[in-house]
Amino acid sequence: MKKKILIPLIIVLLLLTGGATWLALQLNEQKQENAAMQELAELDKKEMEKEYEQFTRQYSELKTQINNDSILAQLTKEQLRTQELLKELQQVKATDAAEITRLKKELATCRAVIRSYVLEIDSLNRLNKNLQAENMLVKGQLEESAKQLDSLSANNEDLSQKVAIASQLDANNIQMELLDKRGKATKRISKAKNLQVSFSLAKNVTAQNGVRQIYVRIKTPSGTVLTDGGTFPFENRSLQYSMRKQVEYTGKETPITTYWNVKEFLSDGTYQVSIFSDGSLIGSKSFSFN
Repeated sequence: MKKKILIPLIIVLLLLTGGATWLALQLNEQKQENAAMQELAELDKKEMEKEYEQFTRQYSELKTQINNDSILAQLTKEQLRTQELLKELQQVKATDAAEITRLKKELATCRAVIRSYVLEIDSLNRLNKNLQAENMLVKGQLEESAKQLDSLSANNEDLSQKVAIASQLDANNIQMELLDKRGKATKRISKAKNLQVSFSLAKNVTAQNGVRQIYVRIKTPSGTVLTDGGTFPFENRSLQYSMRKQVEYTGKETPITTYWNVKEFLSDGTYQVSIFSDGSLIGSKSFSFN
């Protein structure tokens, strides 16, 4: 009779022990994945805060370059809006994906607005330069004209620096696909022989044309980076990259596709793709595979 009770009891205990072990392993894996995603989210939030602060300072500088009351009022309004968005960003948690996405869209809008003001003020200053030059020639005040030209030249130089801030690239439509040994798309990470990451550099008329180095960084669910050892500078440190591509940017929307040749076992879970250029994080997105 005792054996009939003892044997089922032992089986139950073994099942409970195995279940507890499996649960502990799952919790540990989830903890590592969450930590990796939290790190990149904090990095992305910090970069956004930095941009909002730059735009706030830039509005203050732009207001010293213009005497048009209407434009001054518009600049003040946009500066206050930027400061409000910065406060919202500082108060939101990096893990609040919905709010971060909203504020990232607002950031892109702010960037577009400040670009338009930079170009408008630059155009007004150029017009002012011509009018002042003509006035000096009429009055014969050549010496004063030379001083005004020097001053305007310095202003244009300052505006060029502001345009550089507004000309940061944006990576849009980020996609990550798994390709099997025949180069066909698959949903199973275990069958992947190549990881394809594609995106587009957004149109930006203020961005400088020329050759750009684009770095793609893929972080696995375990928190490691897929890399061959290559690094690039970012915020006074070196980060490892997965893929690097050199592109010719002309200010127009530029599609880019990169590939990572799978050399190791890849586990199921969430992969984080981050894209960098010119020392800035220009886009990121996460993808889940099983």
